[in-house]
Formats: sequence, C-alpha cells, structure tokens
Amino acid sequence: MAEKTLKLEIVTPEKSVVSENARIVMAPAVLGEFGVLPGHTPFMTNLKMGTVRFVDQDGKERMVFVSGGFAEALPTKVTILAESAERRREIDVTRAKAALERAEKRLASEERENIDFVRARAALARAILRIRLAETPRI
Repeated sequence: MAEKTLKLEIVTPEKSVVSENARIVMAPAVLGEFGVLPGHTPFMTNLKMGTVRFVDQDGKERMVFVSGGFAEALPTKVTILAESAERRREIDVTRAKAALERAEKRLASEERENIDFVRARAALARAILRIRLAETPRI
C-alpha cells in the first residue's frame, strides 16, 4: 500500500520555491510551530520567520527558510505564500554572514536617531536563522 502524501507548494512573489509531495509538513506559525499530515483539518495561519521542514515522499527531510507569510492547510495540500523563501542548499552563507555583520554594526552604531531598529533587528534575526539553517548538519 502506497503511503499517503500531500502536495506542498511554497511560493514567493517572484517564484515557486517548492512544489513537491510530502509525508508531513512543519512550519513556524506566529503562535507556534504546526504540523500537517494528509487528511488534516483545513486552516489558515500567519507565519513568522523560520524554517519550514518537510519529509518528502522518499522519506528525506527537507528544509526551507521563510521570512514570514501565510499558510493554508487542506486535507491534500499545504500552500505557503512567503515574503521570501530559499531552500537550505541555496543559502549563500558568505552573504548571510555579511548581512549579520551589517545588522550588528547598525545596531551598535552611535548614530541612534538615524537607525530603524525594527528593520535592523529583523535583518539580524533573518541572517542568524539563515546561517543556522545552512550550517545544520544534513542527516
């Protein structure tokens, strides 16, 4: 008997990042991480910045960084509309480390009145999460 799967779609305004069958999908919602198996009750939620993890139809765990957005879960499909998203293997660690350094310098700057702290903290968090995901050992 074939194992049941659901369709996972992760899209950004620019491109489709993932369009695969998955056994399970786990994503970072604003109120906490959620998981979806085939046959799940439909719901929608806001996503926060973090890692979408899924097990593909071959049983391999896959990871995708998302910087927020929305998720819709249906019994046979999960759709994630993300502001930006990139697969773990596509993360440029050198670029992420440079972004981390820029964000740290911006937050440590003496010119406090010219700093958008919300944006700088978001850039710092994004860089840290991308580096952490890219450097996660592959199983």
